[in-house]
Amino acid sequence: MKSFKATDIGRRRQFNEDYIFSSDTGVGRLGNLYLLADGMGGHAGGQIASKYAVEDFVGYIVGSDEPNPVAALNNAVNFVNSQIKNSSAHTIYEGMGTTLVGAVVSGTTLNVVNVGDSRLYLMSGSLRQITKDHSWVQEMMDLGRLEKDSEIYQENKNVITRAIGVYDSVSADLFEVELKPGDTFLLCSDGLTNLVSDADIEKVLTSPLSLEEKCMLLIDIGLEAGGMDNISVILVDPEISEVRAC
Repeated sequence: MKSFKATDIGRRRQFNEDYIFSSDTGVGRLGNLYLLADGMGGHAGGQIASKYAVEDFVGYIVGSDEPNPVAALNNAVNFVNSQIKNSSAHTIYEGMGTTLVGAVVSGTTLNVVNVGDSRLYLMSGSLRQITKDHSWVQEMMDLGRLEKDSEIYQENKNVITRAIGVYDSVSADLFEVELKPGDTFLLCSDGLTNLVSDADIEKVLTSPLSLEEKCMLLIDIGLEAGGMDNISVILVDPEISEVRAC
């Protein structure tokens, strides 16, 4: 396993409300762990929510005896949701919340969890979005009532319909993907995907650059496109050929 992560405040924001974590080695009973959160809320609440979500998630995994990665990820989401909801109640941070996308590789299996519109992409010959946005525009597109990149889409693409810490309970989406030799995957916040097309992301990920160079190039492209929001990326090479050789 090898990875690189990077985050940038962007050109328009006062705070960086994204928070990222990556570990290529064991975290609790998981062999690795990658997390990205994009917070929201007034009074710097988003900055606090994303930080707490990631740190509490990691803390839960470290203390958990759950060996099944799917159960561990889902249980951690529920724990983090309760922690943020309870800690923000009746404070100036009440109502703060955050997206969260997380991943763990077990052998040749990639397990993914997400709440909100932060994404995970798989680069396997071509780019494929694994997660599905919990957003108003995605729901309208699913119903056939909205076209991507239309004026209404652009005006409402930041409206999410599910977040951690806002309600007493939250439902996370869980995905399982079988990895092949040469595959890589990308976790990113909407500060990237709202400004950079999937086609341009694919061009970067298929280039001969290193993981670090690819991450920094993605952020640079997002900044050049306006840098309207915080931009965060985690790029992971699970080195599947080595796993299968063991």
